[in-house]
Amino acid sequence: MADPASDPELKPAGLLRRLAAMIYDGLLLFALLLIATACFLPFTGGEAVTWARSPALTILHRVVIIAVVYGFYGVFWTRRGQTLGMASWRIRVQRLDGSLPGWGDTGRRLAAAVLSWLPAGLGWIWMLFDREHRTWHDVLSHTRVVALPKR
Repeated sequence: MADPASDPELKPAGLLRRLAAMIYDGLLLFALLLIATACFLPFTGGEAVTWARSPALTILHRVVIIAVVYGFYGVFWTRRGQTLGMASWRIRVQRLDGSLPGWGDTGRRLAAAVLSWLPAGLGWIWMLFDREHRTWHDVLSHTRVVALPKR
């Protein structure tokens, strides 16, 4: 029997479910970012990482933060199509053909998500008017978020 999560006919996930999963994942990601930042504190004497104190360390810190975010979503999305928050709310990100996103898809989706938030969240509001209930980052990354059936 085929995996129901790979069914291309699954219905799009609603805005509230997606936002709830994002809040859940945001808490997990925040904890990871705190740990990553704490690793820099021995090099700053326990002070904040700032450009005025150390430009090179600031650049390295920003690269690490981006890598943690990319790694967090990339590991979950490329292996299961779900982060922990998405699994809790029974939603999944997938390519338009129903397959799991790759690392390139993850990068495009995350970059496009920034665009969805920039104009006051207009890229998210867009899904309320889109026939297929897609956000800007869904459209730009050729992915979609679907609601999974109860087991």
